[in-house]
Amino acid sequence: MQLLSGLVKFGENLHLPPIMTKSLRILLTVLILSGGYTVSAQNTLNQTLGNLQKQAVDYPFEKVYLHLDKPYYGAGDTIWFKGYTVTGASHHLSIFSNVLNVELIDQHNTVKKSIKLPLVVGLAYGDFPLPDTLEEGSYRIRAYTNWMRNAGIDYFFDQTLTIVNAVSNRVFTQSSYTYTIQNGQQTVNAIITYTDLEGKPYANKEVKYEVDLEPQKVAKGKGVTDEKGNLLVTFTNPTPATLSTGQIVTDIRIDGQKNVSKTIAIKASTTKVDVQFFPESGSMISGITSKIAFKAVGADGLGASVKGTITDETGKEWAAFSSTHLGMGAFTLTPEAGRLYKANISYPDGSQNTIELPKVSDQGYVLAIDNTDSLNVAVKITGANVTGDVTLVAQSGGVVYFAGKGRPGKTSFTTVIPKSRFISGIVQFTLFSDSGEPLNERLAFIQNPDQLKLSVCADKQSYPARGKVKLELAAKDKSDQPVEGNFSIAVIDESVVPVDETAEGGILSNILLTSDIKGYIEKPNYYFTHPTEQTAADLDILMLTQGYHRFEWKQLMSNTPPVAPYQREWGLSIAGTVKTRGGKPVVKGKVTLSSTSDGLFLVDTLTDKNGRFAFNMKFADSSRFTVKALSANGSDKVELVLDDTPPLIKTNKNMADIQVSLNKGLEPFLQNSKKKYDEEGKYGIGGHSILLKEVSINRAKQKTDRQKEIERAVEYSSNLNGKGEADQIFTAEDIDEVGSATLYDRLNGRMTGVEIVNGVPYLIRAHSHNIETAPTPMQVIVDGIMGSANPDGSTSGRSVADIPIYDIASVEVLRTAMNLSAYGSRGSSGILIITTKHGGQFKDLPEYSPGKVSFNPKGYYKAREFYSPQYGDPKVNTQIADFRSTIYWKPLVQTDKDGNASVEYFNADNKGTYRVVVEGVDYKGGSLGRQVYRYKVE
Repeated sequence: MQLLSGLVKFGENLHLPPIMTKSLRILLTVLILSGGYTVSAQNTLNQTLGNLQKQAVDYPFEKVYLHLDKPYYGAGDTIWFKGYTVTGASHHLSIFSNVLNVELIDQHNTVKKSIKLPLVVGLAYGDFPLPDTLEEGSYRIRAYTNWMRNAGIDYFFDQTLTIVNAVSNRVFTQSSYTYTIQNGQQTVNAIITYTDLEGKPYANKEVKYEVDLEPQKVAKGKGVTDEKGNLLVTFTNPTPATLSTGQIVTDIRIDGQKNVSKTIAIKASTTKVDVQFFPESGSMISGITSKIAFKAVGADGLGASVKGTITDETGKEWAAFSSTHLGMGAFTLTPEAGRLYKANISYPDGSQNTIELPKVSDQGYVLAIDNTDSLNVAVKITGANVTGDVTLVAQSGGVVYFAGKGRPGKTSFTTVIPKSRFISGIVQFTLFSDSGEPLNERLAFIQNPDQLKLSVCADKQSYPARGKVKLELAAKDKSDQPVEGNFSIAVIDESVVPVDETAEGGILSNILLTSDIKGYIEKPNYYFTHPTEQTAADLDILMLTQGYHRFEWKQLMSNTPPVAPYQREWGLSIAGTVKTRGGKPVVKGKVTLSSTSDGLFLVDTLTDKNGRFAFNMKFADSSRFTVKALSANGSDKVELVLDDTPPLIKTNKNMADIQVSLNKGLEPFLQNSKKKYDEEGKYGIGGHSILLKEVSINRAKQKTDRQKEIERAVEYSSNLNGKGEADQIFTAEDIDEVGSATLYDRLNGRMTGVEIVNGVPYLIRAHSHNIETAPTPMQVIVDGIMGSANPDGSTSGRSVADIPIYDIASVEVLRTAMNLSAYGSRGSSGILIITTKHGGQFKDLPEYSPGKVSFNPKGYYKAREFYSPQYGDPKVNTQIADFRSTIYWKPLVQTDKDGNASVEYFNADNKGTYRVVVEGVDYKGGSLGRQVYRYKVE
């Protein structure tokens, strides 16, 4: 049945808040098909839409995007970034949060660097200098506001980064994997190629290796590289599974007795391809033609090409299918009642498999959308027991753009919705029953020409090396009107930093797509770099195979507000909870904050009904504070617990982006990185570390304050290797720097080679090496007595939880064979040696009190300024060769009222193609912009 031509707009009749009524007057159209619209149904829709709008206002969605200066880095580089924090469906720069957290996380899920930045109208910029000795690997950069933690870490900005090392690294590897079945078991053949920086193979070199497939060690052995530097490592995966990750740790002997350790990532240990089918309606309904999408994912997490046919139980063929993009595709099917359909799949390696499709239902609802020039929406209903009283709602970012209702008894309705009703991004179409139950859902992506039109041009078409460049930026909105906005500009030498534009991040692909979707999306920028009808069709299939879970409709129906334990941050804060010794919240307890860092000051506040308190202020990283709590009647018999700020670090959702051959394709970048380091080393610039080879240490050298601090901390240590002979030492002062509730919280992410899992410490490699038994926690020794690593004391011995934090003098971490050998089998899983305070050893430190905490919280990071040499200035040493790979970085570029801005800088010595990327946001309208421009240096 066709939609009636008379459409009724009823924004005012819903009695919604004024902001919603205004939006509805423009955007919301209710479709009433052949009949009245009941009061109860109107009230139900009124309440739902009102709750949705109220939640969007009271609990706004914040999104963070980081513009990075380049897609990968080398040790000794600096990661430069600009943060854009936006909110709402229109992506306006956020004024909700004022603090941005940015973290650099290594391949062991350990936070290597963490900073806080002040957000000014949603904008912030910062940097991570990378040490010359940094281990190569696949890292992650993560950014979020405290408020975003309420939505979950799946919605943080989280991007995988490759970091290589040409400075302190002498051995470079590339690897490839093949898979076979031998004696019924999956066998993996890894070929690892070892070369030097110039690509010369390390031939006839002895290599020892271990293979870890988390959480077990599956093989170890040794071999010799061939004349091409290749080593074959063969192992069997006893429990093959999709994306069974792990690593091969090798030690290759070069230059006589010198061993170099290399870690090679394993992303897959099987050829298994997982194929899933997604009916557009959520179910296959008999007699109704439906689109069925599918997605094929290899064991490495990447899309796999598949093809096949759909047949029934008689062998009759009903459809053929073939993936069109990254393992995804779609076909149409009109299922018949009683038929059993199956997919006959052919995989890339020539193998075949059969998968049963979902069973056909005799009744149900089908919601179909043809996303072409306009949105052609069709709702079809079948089945005697299925009511036709349904409502269709389309929303994006908490704003309802369309609502339509069907009259009971009608079996179908269709409508055409102009895309101009929506702004670009994901639109969620949901079909509801008359009782408010969601029946099925369909996501559609709208790509309207509503983003900023950015024009970037240089004053010349080509330049000489070290030539001065002037770039002109012009920004206009969709109506070609100039806009004032804030932008960031990155210029890189593409001849030494090759870029895969489809795989890199971008402000459009992130804010409009990946920030709203749970799970991994392969090559997100493919859909935005050069949009075509094909990319739009591929993006529509992606919408059919991905999930959207920003909120739950049932929660809105019941008018239950979201749980928001993490509050917005107006600024830096010192917050926590005051409890009785029995664990109950202390109400109206007095909390005092004092500091002597920047002159003596003292402030106080009272706890709320939940025992909560907070002090909001600005302070630097070096500031030290003392917080003291009392009960309402002045008693100090209370427990003070400061907030544990860092969120959990889970498995990398973008694990498929991890490179098994870190150095492959990066040879120009590696060689340029080494040249840059060597050149700067000759002149003592660049702030690089000094890489020591053979240095004779003068033992008579005067002890540093740090050495004195450690000696005092381990004075009573029971370490069998000798006091302080450990892989890592934390003194009382170190532990006191972090204001978390438990010792492990204070050390989490700070102990090298150690991970905390559910509050229990494990050696990273020992944890993964355990084959058949459950992983063994590290052994804890307290003042020479064996204790328990488990916080609940579930094993024999004294539990770490029993030791007051301020009674601890030192924690020594033993994790290497050299330091563990003295403990025999007891040291197989690593050891933590805890020494408590003795007598007057720490008389100058405050005694432990559960109601008092002294600590150094993390303050605002002061971002550095990007150095761009000004050739022509007599102060600039022109004798130094210029091998910069990031030529220019400007995080704050603001267009004027005419939409214009300009920047100037000088090129480096390398000739080739230089790539300019400009990204930013319109102040007024929240429109996003990205533009890529190239020029030649000859």
